[in-house]
Amino acid sequence: MFKKILVANRGEIALRIQRACRELGIKAVMVYSEADRDAKYVKLADEAVCIGPAASSASYLNMPALISAAEVTDAEAIHPGYGFLSENADFAERVEQSGFQFIGPTAESIRMMGDKVSAKQAMIRAGVPCVPGSDGELPDDPVLIRRIARTVGYPVIIKAAGGGGGRGMRVVHTEAALINAVQMTKAEAAAAFGNPSVYMEKFLQNPRHIEIQVLADKFKNAVYLGERDCSMQRRHQKVIEEAPAPGIPRKLIEKIGERCAAACKKMGYRGAGTFEFLYENGEFYFIEMNTRVQVEHPVTELVTGIDIVKTQILVAAGEKLPFTQRQIQIKGHAIECRVNAEDPFKFTPSPGRITMWHPPGGPGVRVDSHIYTNYFVPPHYDSMVGKIIAYGDTRDQALARMRTALLETVVEGIQTNIPLHRELMIDTHFMTGGTNIHYLEEWLVQRKKLSA
Repeated sequence: MFKKILVANRGEIALRIQRACRELGIKAVMVYSEADRDAKYVKLADEAVCIGPAASSASYLNMPALISAAEVTDAEAIHPGYGFLSENADFAERVEQSGFQFIGPTAESIRMMGDKVSAKQAMIRAGVPCVPGSDGELPDDPVLIRRIARTVGYPVIIKAAGGGGGRGMRVVHTEAALINAVQMTKAEAAAAFGNPSVYMEKFLQNPRHIEIQVLADKFKNAVYLGERDCSMQRRHQKVIEEAPAPGIPRKLIEKIGERCAAACKKMGYRGAGTFEFLYENGEFYFIEMNTRVQVEHPVTELVTGIDIVKTQILVAAGEKLPFTQRQIQIKGHAIECRVNAEDPFKFTPSPGRITMWHPPGGPGVRVDSHIYTNYFVPPHYDSMVGKIIAYGDTRDQALARMRTALLETVVEGIQTNIPLHRELMIDTHFMTGGTNIHYLEEWLVQRKKLSA
């Protein structure tokens, strides 16, 4: 087992990894930018290293600075968390070439899954169902592009092969708009991801976003930990997540879960990963794989009793998975609300000093957050400042506990989206369960009309 791990991230996930290290008796080296000097996990750190100024390009995305920090502190491994360099194959490669263990999959796996075209081809080979679309990258010939679109059937969606985070995609409803949409997406993809390749998929009208959490070791053991429903989204960014997904038969989940675990074995995947699907009319369609721990991992931890971050560390240290598929049981229900420093309905960022922070408590309530009273939320990074997770024996109990938790939570000095969550937790359709990926945006439009 490692004696010391460097945590190459910030915010709530840095604190989450630090806690997992403490439980395992491992020292955690925390890195920080000048803007994060007063972060809770830095104050609690065994060792802390400043890696640069506030801009993430000069700190959290600075590969030489991170590797140097690992060298000077004698760390043995680097945990990338999520975001930043967590899905950067070059970083994973450089970490291993520098003599450290990367706590995640191999650079080869990251590269394969990071390119949406090669990821889709790998899933087809592994028998995982995919959205109908082009066999790979779209050709340059407009005649061939139109032919592919007619075969797939309108509406279609053009996606960047190297895309992610909801960027680099465009929906096309008519043949007249097709070629222009392809060219615009290519230009955007080249600028944003350094890769102009695009591909085409059938645009599903009202799907849900369902994902399967997997864990695998280097001995080709792989398991799935049930599913999460992440359909409550705004601009392709998740707002609320839950496990299990309401109203989907267990047999369907087991069938797709087994295929995901088999795909991990086939490609020699190691560590934590998530297969993301669109689900419509009883069918699953693969869209992408995230080769890291997810923001929403706590809901899966609560319904399975498995610590995903600790398991990532154990597997990276060369240990076998400490459980088999048969031992994994889904019990109860968990819901997560992402707490962002932003206007709850206009979504403008709200950085600044927190003058009062009172987190909720009580049975079945978990809070993953690095903030505290008098903490200054910097304007340089993602607006998420924490997550409130509620667990219950049933979905109704989890909802009731979440409502209570949101009412108890006090954040003063900055704006947060907690008022939005309070309204959504009493929304009839969300309470019923099974809303699609467009629901939240349509709900916000309706709310704006009613409040005008």
